[in-house]
Amino acid sequence: MKTIAKYIAAVLALIAGAADASAAGLLNVSYDVARALYEELNPVFAAEWKAKTGETLTIDQSHAGSSKQARAVIDGLPADVVTMNSPLDIDVIAKAGLLPTDWAAKFPNAASPSWSAIVFVVRRGNPKAIKDWPDLVKPNTAVVLPNPKTSGNGRYSYLAAWQFARTQNSADAGVQRELAAFEFEKKLLANVPVLDVGGRDASVTFAQRSIGDVLLTFESEARALRTTFANGGFEIVYPSLTVRADNPVAVVARNADKKGTSKLAEAYLQFHYGKPAQEIFAKNGLRVVDADVTKAHADFPALKTFTVDEAFGGWAKAQPEHFAAGGTFDKAIAEAKK
Repeated sequence: MKTIAKYIAAVLALIAGAADASAAGLLNVSYDVARALYEELNPVFAAEWKAKTGETLTIDQSHAGSSKQARAVIDGLPADVVTMNSPLDIDVIAKAGLLPTDWAAKFPNAASPSWSAIVFVVRRGNPKAIKDWPDLVKPNTAVVLPNPKTSGNGRYSYLAAWQFARTQNSADAGVQRELAAFEFEKKLLANVPVLDVGGRDASVTFAQRSIGDVLLTFESEARALRTTFANGGFEIVYPSLTVRADNPVAVVARNADKKGTSKLAEAYLQFHYGKPAQEIFAKNGLRVVDADVTKAHADFPALKTFTVDEAFGGWAKAQPEHFAAGGTFDKAIAEAKK
């Protein structure tokens, strides 16, 4: 009997080992408003991986404000990959030693397979007649956006407003332009009733809690709101100038090497550049890098955009100047709320 029991135990162990060998898993730590995107993309990649390798793949997702997510990875969240809405947040993870500092060179297009831009969402009929940035600083106009301290969405919104204000005073000296931009930010923040942690929280505040006259968010989230709350009658307003927000990706090398998922993680991120994934990005309101897919989605209007590199000298300069403790954001909101 003992011999039979040992044989059965050995067989069960072999079966369990075979099951483990045919299964694989990834954790993708991503930004707040990418939930629906990855709910659609992950099963497509898993099916492709199964067809190629025979492995059954599980991809777990984690979503929150991008800066909060970066902090969570640094503090031990075992991400195999990160898919963010700002290079800044991946740079922070790299500085902590979890992935190479040259991560942006590991994949095409500076490791950004898609991009978006900050737009305005207004209520049915646009009752406050909001058309461009100056309308956001008018009295009795409530503006909803996420906190730039915790959200890439919020940082992009803040910098887009700053750059717009700068361009309106182009004949002034540099210092005067910066002062004008600071004053514009103060007026804008004075109209903000709440600063949510992430972009999805801000969307809930605007769409479900009915707070605010205008929401500043990524175009992809704006398009999703318009679809999800069709009866809400939300409309998208495209400002005269906005910021291009690339969506970079990276393998968290230290975690992936430890877990033995490096090749899988790389294949997953390479998949982001193929036509199936590019179609999913476009379907979910993101602008893509594949020229054919871009042509097939002609419903994206033309935009006048700038990049953080062009206007602010890159995130390495913009982050400490505007969003570190004592930066322009801290000063502007402190004065705005007096």
